[in-house]
Amino acid sequence: MANTPTSETLFIFLFSACHLVSGQIRYSIPEEMEHGAFVGNIAEDLRLNIWQLSARRFRLVSDYIKQYIEVNLENGNLFINKRIDREQLCGQNPTCTLAFQIALNDPMEMHPVTVEIIDENDNSPSFEKAEYSLQISELIAAGARFPLESAHDPDVGTNTISTYQISSNAHFAVKVQSMRDGSKNAELLLEKPLDREQQQTFHLTLTAIDGAVPHRSGTVQIIITVVDANDNPPIFDQEMYRAKVPENAEKGTLVIKLEAADLDEGTNAELTYSFTNHVNKRNRALFHLHPKSGEISVQGKLDFEESPGYDLDIQAVDNAPPGLSGRCKVVVDIIDINDNAPELDVTLVLSAVREESPPGTVIAVISVTDLDSSEYGKVQCQIQESIPFKLENPMANTYTLITSDVLDRETVPIYNITILAWDGGSPPLATSKTFTVSVTDINDNAPRFTQSSYNVYLMENNTPGTSIFAVTALDVDLGRNGEISYSILESKEQEHLASVYVTINSKSGNICPLRSFDYEQLKHFKIQIQAQDAGSPPLSSTVTVTVIILDQNDNAPVITSPLTWNDSAIVEILPQSIIPGYLVTKVQATDADSGQNARLSYQLLEATDYNLFTVGLLTGEIRATLHVNGKDMTTEKLVICVKDNGQPSLSSTATIVFSILSNITEKPLDRTDKPLPSEYLSYLNRYLIIILGSTSFLFLITIILLVIFKLKQDRSVNENDNSTACCHNRRNSADIRNRGYATNETINYTMPCQTEGYRYTVCLSPESSKSDFLFLKPCHPTLPLNSMGSQQTGTRK
Repeated sequence: MANTPTSETLFIFLFSACHLVSGQIRYSIPEEMEHGAFVGNIAEDLRLNIWQLSARRFRLVSDYIKQYIEVNLENGNLFINKRIDREQLCGQNPTCTLAFQIALNDPMEMHPVTVEIIDENDNSPSFEKAEYSLQISELIAAGARFPLESAHDPDVGTNTISTYQISSNAHFAVKVQSMRDGSKNAELLLEKPLDREQQQTFHLTLTAIDGAVPHRSGTVQIIITVVDANDNPPIFDQEMYRAKVPENAEKGTLVIKLEAADLDEGTNAELTYSFTNHVNKRNRALFHLHPKSGEISVQGKLDFEESPGYDLDIQAVDNAPPGLSGRCKVVVDIIDINDNAPELDVTLVLSAVREESPPGTVIAVISVTDLDSSEYGKVQCQIQESIPFKLENPMANTYTLITSDVLDRETVPIYNITILAWDGGSPPLATSKTFTVSVTDINDNAPRFTQSSYNVYLMENNTPGTSIFAVTALDVDLGRNGEISYSILESKEQEHLASVYVTINSKSGNICPLRSFDYEQLKHFKIQIQAQDAGSPPLSSTVTVTVIILDQNDNAPVITSPLTWNDSAIVEILPQSIIPGYLVTKVQATDADSGQNARLSYQLLEATDYNLFTVGLLTGEIRATLHVNGKDMTTEKLVICVKDNGQPSLSSTATIVFSILSNITEKPLDRTDKPLPSEYLSYLNRYLIIILGSTSFLFLITIILLVIFKLKQDRSVNENDNSTACCHNRRNSADIRNRGYATNETINYTMPCQTEGYRYTVCLSPESSKSDFLFLKPCHPTLPLNSMGSQQTGTRK
């Protein structure tokens, strides 16, 4: 009978602990869990990310296990695929486990997993019959024992039968005995002599109780009939007999012959021998007891490794009604024979050994076991081939495989080593095991990239973190000497560190951007990649990767002329000027993109009179198509769309209002489109205002600083004894201003207070002679003049 586990038991086991012992993952779960119940998170226990389960083709190796346990690849949880009945799966074994392997690819890994099925108290003790009858002679003295039918409980451990109880009465009690296999048997104990004349029958209830909390129980009715007469039970001459039989004994082999004596005569002394109810079905299948002769013989196949001995309870019952019985115990010891070959367990310490490893290097540890006992279990080992390895025996049943000579990888790169083991039997049984040991080379080859340099083309506005390219380097060395890791080398010559722009996967060489690039700000940059192996010392090589940013149509055109306010502009024109072909105004726009993305076209979206004006598709020129009479006073409104040639195309619009005046003295038409409040200003207008204000402020600060600098210079020149040279320089400057044409000359100004001179490059135009100020920038003598000429020349316009 199966019951649902209690909430306390589920609480204990659903949060089962995962133990990692010698590389093995172990879970414990209760039996009878529902489908989908959680066992454990294998991804966390293996320290894997969830995406690695699918990427590395995570799977359970055993198809048999999948009917009970499966894994959810979306979250890494192991779950119950089928309700597990421990009694059906493992029977009466004290431990019940499901062992399987978990496989991962890239790289290949195998992880052993053991799931222990914990017994739940889901079965109550039960008897084969609902009622048993027992006849007891009134002559039997107090203290007599009567074997009772044992109950059966499929559970194990504390969940199986722990005791028996009998209903309250004045004559009988129950005696519980523990058997060699841990089972419990009940005997009826007569505590007070019987008197048939006072009570002829007893109706007792025998209860079998298991050891769980809360416990389960099963009952059986025992009907005891008190009879007269036969007052002498059979008696064996010993309470316990001992016999020995080899484990390979054939069926029918005599084990022992028993004989009991009965002081009665006639039918009261005729005896029948049988096993008591304490002998389980397994032992009954192995041995046969002749009911008349009392001979015990072999009936099944014996195995010393399965059980070294058996206990048999025998009873002799006379034929007089009611039958009296005597009991004895027969202990059968099984004699071991050499029927098991040795077993080898090889633990590789080094699966790959370096060729310069000295003699005596430990390669593997071999554990030998033999299930046979005594001399049969003594195992010896040796190496079959003539190779530079040997075995040492540091302790019993343990060997170490070590190198006996210097290895040469160029001669033999791989060794297939066969270990032979044999026991001490006659004839001996032997077994062998072969494993492979490879010889590795030293790190004498640096990684080499597949190309001398790389060009990577990347579209701007890229997604950060997405791989844009992968560099590949090859290393002909083996093992860790061939394991390559990639990194970015920083160069002091670069304006920005490459690590600010990109990152590289140290294992795969995948280059991923750390930011989204803007073509308008950065056209290209270079990365220095280093490939380094894992040798000791490590070897490395480098390669240059040039990342070229490609333009994307991400900037809409910006209308720069005519000046707009809230995307609107007013143009005042005279009617007599408007003739066919007359250029009224020209719409000009810019686009921060390049190439086709910056190729602009203009078109008329809306107009008060579509027949009055035309717009040049590529030039943006607005020209009149008709004459306008002087008497016509009107306001014309055009909506112009500027569109680039990108994919997809971006566009901007502007509304132009033409105020057509009757004559030049006439007051211009008042604007009907009043400016919107400041909160409605476009972002572009705000940026223009900020830029113009900042430029004006910086220009004013520059003028003030130049005035202060010039005043200090004049003061220093007047105070210096060598002022003639300074005056000469100033005259030269004046001469230059009087020439009336632009020139590029280098004028040296020397500060008398400083030990180090500064040189300034001055660019003069004809207009510069009208000003007393020159735009000067310092030119340090330690810097090249050609670079300073382009970057530090001030021009006044």
